[in-house]
Amino acid sequence: MTSLQDQNQNTFFVKLRPRGVIYVEGDDRKDFLQRIVTNDLNLLEEESAIYSCLLTPQGKFLHDFFISKGPDSYFIECEGQDRASDLYERLNRYKLRSAVTLSLDEQTPVYACFGVTPTPGYQDPRHAGLGWRSFSKPEDTIRQEPFELWDRLRINLEIADGSRDAVLERSTLEELNIPRHNGVSFTKGCYVGQELTARVENRGLAKKHLRLFSNENEQSLPAFGEIIKDGDKTVGEMRSSCHDIGLAVIRDAQAT
Repeated sequence: MTSLQDQNQNTFFVKLRPRGVIYVEGDDRKDFLQRIVTNDLNLLEEESAIYSCLLTPQGKFLHDFFISKGPDSYFIECEGQDRASDLYERLNRYKLRSAVTLSLDEQTPVYACFGVTPTPGYQDPRHAGLGWRSFSKPEDTIRQEPFELWDRLRINLEIADGSRDAVLERSTLEELNIPRHNGVSFTKGCYVGQELTARVENRGLAKKHLRLFSNENEQSLPAFGEIIKDGDKTVGEMRSSCHDIGLAVIRDAQAT
């Protein structure tokens, strides 16, 4: 049996980097989102949250986010500050004559919780190993750990963290492992960028993917965007990192 001490050691929370929330209201709110985001909003009839993305018409990455459903609105939890404002502006361009109202909170606290189920809250739909997400700070009796602990968990699972791992308007969802982490529906029908995303998936066109990366010969990892070489051969490009581990987009042929 697990002792109370072991339970306490496994019960903690992490305050995540700045996040934002966009509220989507109005009679057309579901149809509006369903025709532009990569995942299927019908999943919210049984699930508390879904992971999804907004793409360019050419199928390249712009934003990733979580969508949850309230009685009269949808909540989009996204990267915060300028990134939240950018997503808000892009969504507004797609409104046209839809009966939809958007509002923005460009910076709101979000907590990842482990060993405790927050209410309200939802399990990270990308992977259970990333805990439960909540807008409410856990009780004072629950231990707070630094952001780096959560970040290392994410990196070890090879899960992208928005613009920290994507090159905007260039990265594809497949190279970012987003289909593998429940961010795309291949059955719901059309959305912005759907044609390229489906073609890459169906034809197996992706030749590089986001992978765990470490460099035992150096004290620090390369910065975002730096080219990674094996001798004279280019094998990939660096993305996010935390201390001695990180993620890099590595050519599949040189993955080892």
